[in-house]
Amino acid sequence: MSRTHVEIRGDYFYLNGRPTYEGRWYGKLRIEGLLMNTRMVQGTFHDRNPDTARRWAYPDTGIWDADRNLREFLQAMPLWRDHGCLAFTVNFQGGSPEGYSKAQPWHNSAIESDGSLRPSELARMEQILEHADELGMVPIVGYFYFGQDQRLRDEAAVLRATDTITAWLLEKDYRHVLVEVNNECNVRYVHPILKPDRVHELIERVKGATRDGRRLLVSTSYGGNTIPKENVVRCADYLLLHGNGVSDPRRIAEMVRQTRAVPGYRPVPILFNEDDHFDFDQPTNHFTAALSEYCSWGYFDPGANNYRDGYQSPPVQWGLNTPLKREFFQLCRTITRGD
Repeated sequence: MSRTHVEIRGDYFYLNGRPTYEGRWYGKLRIEGLLMNTRMVQGTFHDRNPDTARRWAYPDTGIWDADRNLREFLQAMPLWRDHGCLAFTVNFQGGSPEGYSKAQPWHNSAIESDGSLRPSELARMEQILEHADELGMVPIVGYFYFGQDQRLRDEAAVLRATDTITAWLLEKDYRHVLVEVNNECNVRYVHPILKPDRVHELIERVKGATRDGRRLLVSTSYGGNTIPKENVVRCADYLLLHGNGVSDPRRIAEMVRQTRAVPGYRPVPILFNEDDHFDFDQPTNHFTAALSEYCSWGYFDPGANNYRDGYQSPPVQWGLNTPLKREFFQLCRTITRGD
């Protein structure tokens, strides 16, 4: 059984029966009940396309090593936690290893064409989720990614994968995970059930699966600067926003207000789990703008240096090896811990 239990009570997150960041304020901004997070979707990365796999070689060895990637990911997790980052997003189909890509010829999917799961990738995901449980962290577990959903041959395979992952999470009795059925449902998906008009069907499908009277907490996300649609707002347990493409922090705050105004909204947590705008040295930035509307914020680090030193681009350095990473984690620590 999980040591760490995540709950949602109104628009608060709770861990083990107590609100996150209990009693914490950052100036006049209430932090209690929020969930600061970062996008770490390549924790199980492995490219099965031999034509592209060589791109991700480690400089010191000249080869890609999925086990090394996982090992270094696990080693870094306590550091994130120590800086007040209680949650991170990890995905069964990863994300673009170039930071941003249209064409995605690599094959990074833990899901086979028929919707079954690859044992090796499942084992890596299990190690991440188990370690997060030990550390008191909340993984936001993504099922599908628009760069890889074409690997599934039809809608039946999408449904099988949804059911299989959900059943596995329930059977493992993971009570510390949140589910994101797919990343940015309005961006270039092949299968209609993964697109905005129908994605609520998958949310309801995950919600409908139970074990011993327990179910998973589930949502989906949209592309940057997009407000969730009514069909998702009415059924999701929490609401995800992305800040990519937004240049003015005031728009971040406005997005939160507009989300609460969508028909069908009731008090649930709202959180950004992807935002590639920073200015952490400024008094007002996307992070603080989200907090001003009582909304959690998540850091997406595509990296500089041709996107090769961020958290999304293998071979990833999972520590705090760049000024930008250090700035985010220090601000997160200051906001959540006061030091």
